[in-house]
Amino acid sequence: MAAILAKKLGMTQVFQEDGRVARVTVLEAGPCPVTAIRTLERDGYEAVQLAFGKGKEKHLTKAELGHLKKADAPPMRHLVEFRLDEGPPTQLQVGETVTVESFAVGARVKIAGTSKGKGFQGTIKRHNFASGPKSHGSHNVRAPGSIGASATPSRVFKGIRGPGQMGNKRATQKGLEVIAVDTKENLLMVRGSVPGPTGAFVEVRSDA
Repeated sequence: MAAILAKKLGMTQVFQEDGRVARVTVLEAGPCPVTAIRTLERDGYEAVQLAFGKGKEKHLTKAELGHLKKADAPPMRHLVEFRLDEGPPTQLQVGETVTVESFAVGARVKIAGTSKGKGFQGTIKRHNFASGPKSHGSHNVRAPGSIGASATPSRVFKGIRGPGQMGNKRATQKGLEVIAVDTKENLLMVRGSVPGPTGAFVEVRSDA
């Protein structure tokens, strides 16, 4: 399984060889040093830990700095483990570096990140509820409506769709196609949109 950490730079469009236009998201992917290898015998599961995003020593704890120093890695802001429950054990070793060369044009990937936060929203925007009548003096234009009975069950069930915080949650976009790979600038271009705003931190992994 190919995996890498990236930063979302924004969206643009590129012309393909057949003349069609592809709407793509540009990601600054890696380079990501391998900072730890989890094994089934020692840790109970198999995973690879990657680091991304250069930081300052004063922003990291001594434990984090010591962990990165063992892998000869500079101060990094993000550490993420990628599970290897599927497929053969990884051939990577601590101290190696993962780059965009791990991905080929045409490959399918899934990208996980934190979606854009949209604050406290009502049911119409948050859950696509229909609005009420807008004429004849109606006061029920954007109200959520009834949410439960009276005597039975005498309470509101958990999970009722209502107003509340919208966005700012982990989201994964699957089935994205790699359109272009720039090994010199560490850029990865994928067709379609990616969770999060510009500058967001995302995780890219192959989607077999």
